[in-house]
Amino acid sequence: MEQDKVLGVLQQSVWRIIDQSSYGPMFDGLQSFAMDDTLCTSVGAGNAPVTARSWVHHDTVVLGIQDTRTPHLKDGLKELEESGFHYIVRNSGGLAVVLDEGVLNLSLILAENEKGIDINRGYDAMVELVRGMFSDFDAQIEAFEVVGSYCPGSYDLSIGGQKFAGISQRRIRGGVAVQIYLCMSGSGSSRAKLIQRFYERAVKGDKTRVEFPVIKPQVMASLSELLSVELTIQDGMVRFLQSLKNISGTIQAGQLNEKERLLYDGYLMRVMDRNNKALDK
Repeated sequence: MEQDKVLGVLQQSVWRIIDQSSYGPMFDGLQSFAMDDTLCTSVGAGNAPVTARSWVHHDTVVLGIQDTRTPHLKDGLKELEESGFHYIVRNSGGLAVVLDEGVLNLSLILAENEKGIDINRGYDAMVELVRGMFSDFDAQIEAFEVVGSYCPGSYDLSIGGQKFAGISQRRIRGGVAVQIYLCMSGSGSSRAKLIQRFYERAVKGDKTRVEFPVIKPQVMASLSELLSVELTIQDGMVRFLQSLKNISGTIQAGQLNEKERLLYDGYLMRVMDRNNKALDK
């Protein structure tokens, strides 16, 4: 019965697909957060169909609000800059994550009051979708907190104890965005080492109110590493669309409607302002 409810979240008459996975390095992370807030507001108000969005950002570390309260933040940010990474602060919970050209990000945006989408059901729906994406591999995808990973949470996705994805949620104005980053290719441990160095310089062993993760790079990997096959962003997109279509039946390429484009400008200004304040710019 519970499984039916989880699949019910994904079983929609039509999914609008907004694919931003090939926008290139000029596509800024703040634009993504403004986009999901726009879609949450629009879908939540019934002005647009349920929407699945995909995107990729190049060499970006997305910090959580708590990360900006580290005692030596400027030193930590300098580490990111010296490593060639841009950084932004997201408008939702969680801690630092790494996005680059080997990481595929997906959002499922639904109306909060539709089909009883509570927090766990939203997470479980994304887990089922990802399991469907890689069901042709002889690998068990598990959901539990992987201690030693960056941005640890109870819905970390792993194979053999090594994390390749993390899920978060954003709820605003009657809409919910269930978001995931999937490390498709590259080195999971190298990404983890970057965040490890950030915390080493930003915290420096000081006592803090928030317990920041002690990163163990060996507990993180990409799907290419875990499945012993080279998987690209394009591979991930094909699998994502096919998995969603298998469950739901109908997917349709789309873009922002006129009302959403107006909303987006306002939300972009808002997230940029919040980002600048968090970083004292």
